[in-house]
Amino acid sequence: MIYLDNAATSWPKPASVTAAMTDFLERAGGNPGRSGHRLSIAAGRVVYDTRESLAEFFGVSDPLRVIFTLNATHALNLAIQGLLQPGQRVVTGGMEHNAVMRPLREMEKRGIQVEVVPAEKDGTLSPSAFAAALETDTRLVVLNHASNVCGTLAPVQEIASLAHAAGALLLVDAAQTAGALPIHLRSLGADLLAFTGHKALQGPPGTGGLILSDHFDPGQLPPLVRGGTGSRSKHETQPDDLPDRYESGTPNGVGLAGLGAGLAWVKERGLDAIRAHEMQLSAHLREGLAEIPGVTVSGPQDPALSTAVISFTLQSKRVSEIGYRLDEEHEIFCRVGLHCAPAAHRSLGTFPEGTIRLAPGPTTTLRDIETVLGAVRKIAES
Repeated sequence: MIYLDNAATSWPKPASVTAAMTDFLERAGGNPGRSGHRLSIAAGRVVYDTRESLAEFFGVSDPLRVIFTLNATHALNLAIQGLLQPGQRVVTGGMEHNAVMRPLREMEKRGIQVEVVPAEKDGTLSPSAFAAALETDTRLVVLNHASNVCGTLAPVQEIASLAHAAGALLLVDAAQTAGALPIHLRSLGADLLAFTGHKALQGPPGTGGLILSDHFDPGQLPPLVRGGTGSRSKHETQPDDLPDRYESGTPNGVGLAGLGAGLAWVKERGLDAIRAHEMQLSAHLREGLAEIPGVTVSGPQDPALSTAVISFTLQSKRVSEIGYRLDEEHEIFCRVGLHCAPAAHRSLGTFPEGTIRLAPGPTTTLRDIETVLGAVRKIAES
């Protein structure tokens, strides 16, 4: 079995992730921040340790600015719905996931102006096109760090400078890059960053967060959900303290224990080593696919300009057929279709059928890639 669906969820998870989650349930299964007994305190310590590790990992000085959410989609909704008011304007790119586009289209119904800056055929975005879009007063720029369809990296730093010069905030969707590429909020230029735990950070589903940069004023971002926080319980109004302002209800302590262990695994292997390994795999995969008659590969040719995600189509064959045959005949697991990103596929020219997406991860080997290429060749010839 060869698993090439890491852009959806990383697998297999490190053994330490499972161990940390089991240990939390067996030894620290209390409700963090809700009680004063030892199990609650132990659970709270696990949650805070993960928060602190993430703050260091993303270059934020205050761990309380790491807001835990269910996933990146939840974090993006918190930011988008909180920051935008009727009559304001938001600018985004042509490679966005529906985790961005659906909230934006809903906000459009409420009187928000949405402008989508077109992407090139390989998924790249032009800073000059964003500069032109930002000539009109803009409240927010939303940008994914890398496409979940073809891996294309966005010029976030350049667009951040343009956004700030125009008086706009920058929200970055790092669902595909957190744990795969080095991210430091200050050098990246993001005011807010949404991440998920279950992809390259190697954590379990149901984990993620919104990072508030050190200079971002939380007063301008109201909570999306209000309720019990374990703090200031005598008041019936939501506390303003971070992170309680945004974290209502019992947190996913067991999931955050697993996320902390996943992050530790990433740090131990080293981001540079992970990145180098995945670039080698994607380069070999792209070159091999390009040699197969009838195959068209989407995205940039240079692996340094993308994550390890590769999308392709095969002339005269439906992507659903190829995905089925890779699974049934070769035990190769990938994802086909539109990948919850119709805007990206329109930009790439692969809408409405979509593509076959291959997403290797840290445990994928060159031998696996050779097997995949052989399987695609066999399908192409049949």
